[in-house]
Amino acid sequence: MNKYNKILTELQTHPKTWLITGVAGFIGSNLLETLLRNNQQVVGLDNFSTGHQHNFDQVKDLVSTEQWANYTFIEGDIRDPDTCMKACNNVDYVLHQAALGSVPRSIEDPITTNENNISGFLNMLVAAKKCQVKRFVYAASSSTYGDHPDLPKVEDKIGNPLSPYAVTKLVNELYAQVFARTYDFNTIGLRYFNIFGQRQDPQGAYAAVIPKWVASLLKGEAVYINGDGETSRDFCYIENVMQMNILAATTENKEASNQVYNVAVNHRTSLNELFYFIQEKLIARVPGLSEVQPVYRDFRAGDVRHSQADISKAQTLLGYQPTHVIDEGLEEAMDWYVKDLT
Repeated sequence: MNKYNKILTELQTHPKTWLITGVAGFIGSNLLETLLRNNQQVVGLDNFSTGHQHNFDQVKDLVSTEQWANYTFIEGDIRDPDTCMKACNNVDYVLHQAALGSVPRSIEDPITTNENNISGFLNMLVAAKKCQVKRFVYAASSSTYGDHPDLPKVEDKIGNPLSPYAVTKLVNELYAQVFARTYDFNTIGLRYFNIFGQRQDPQGAYAAVIPKWVASLLKGEAVYINGDGETSRDFCYIENVMQMNILAATTENKEASNQVYNVAVNHRTSLNELFYFIQEKLIARVPGLSEVQPVYRDFRAGDVRHSQADISKAQTLLGYQPTHVIDEGLEEAMDWYVKDLT
């Protein structure tokens, strides 16, 4: 039994109370499902700015009536300090996922991104500290590496941010460090790389590439690749993210606290490779897609060329063992994509 499975077994015996911010979103709703399946008490906070009610509906269908009864939802905004205090009351662990994602969105509207990702983050930190939460785990970002050229990315070597979004995620890490040193408050940041999986929204201008491409292929629409297609990313399946959040929240290793960790698999996939991986999975399920070719257009402002994570720190200090590489993750998620996006 690996460390993650052992912790899940222990949690079922000794349930805890968890707060998930951004609970109606992609990662938040998957955390909700995972925790409820393991009989935890969960408080969720969301303002539906990017999350969706249908994510709750899907989770409700996947858990028992008794497990769903362990869930309390608060509709509210992390930009409101009183709402943050209400949500953190009597909570053991905070999993802070709420943020305005997307590099292009932050370039178009840096003020709103700042209000949510910095002011909202600080409100949550203050509330969690006042409520004496055991640990505050937050969604950091691989965008923090900026223009640093080294591959794979190692946590203590970062460059200059390339977008307002990246600035906000770097500031989150700085605030967490200050709260650890000034208030002895336990935090852990998770630098997500390119996360994908079920309940990831394919709609809108800022949709993540995998569900957007799947949806386009299923609808017979053009699939656009920014640049020459050789841009590469470390794509990480959602189950690996579940593992890292729960390991980070519950770790008893003092050395592991007040750190940031890469959440990825230490493998690079180019956009060209990704297109054909997705197409291959879809052809096995939906005939007639083999002749479709991607359409190439200009590189996107603010994007880094290559991204790959060193995950040895998470493996050593937290016991992280990723269970899915990209092919396995796509295979597991594809039936959901086809069912939900058609």
